[in-house]
Amino acid sequence: MSDLTVLDPCIDAEALTCRAIIETPLGSHAKYDYDRESGLFELTGILPTGIVFPLAFGFVPSTLGGDGDPLDILLLVEDPLPIGCLVTAKLLGVIKAEQTEDGHTARNDRLIARVKESRLFASINELDQLGDAFSAEIQRFFEAYNEVKGKRFEVLERGDAAAAFVVLQEAHRQFHARS
Repeated sequence: MSDLTVLDPCIDAEALTCRAIIETPLGSHAKYDYDRESGLFELTGILPTGIVFPLAFGFVPSTLGGDGDPLDILLLVEDPLPIGCLVTAKLLGVIKAEQTEDGHTARNDRLIARVKESRLFASINELDQLGDAFSAEIQRFFEAYNEVKGKRFEVLERGDAAAAFVVLQEAHRQFHARS
């Protein structure tokens, strides 16, 4: 059994791409997390009626975010992708954020990307192309999602694809520093 969190992320500085693994499909009420010990995806929660994941949600392997987990990534994609699906992601931007639980605050940034193979989103190369309303909706989703779980999610700033790449590189460095 292999550990998906240590898979080569295939980071490409020129194309601003990396590989990502889908944990929770677009439109899902259920939240899944990868379990390193079993190599399976575990159901970790059900969202209340009316709240669904607005994008595919996953992680970038061989990275370490401020919360101690692999770096989170949200992906624009035409259809829900299966749990465990490996995709190449084209970075669009980043939501830099802090998450507070039980009085402990940690960075929990979210990369925003599109699936490289996308037809519908092929012309999207920056988060700004999706408009402020899109970013505000994603922000509100994470605020509501964390509120339901008794946590607080606070956006510090949003960044473009270049800023997302810097966050990705740092998380990749942190992973190797702890390995």
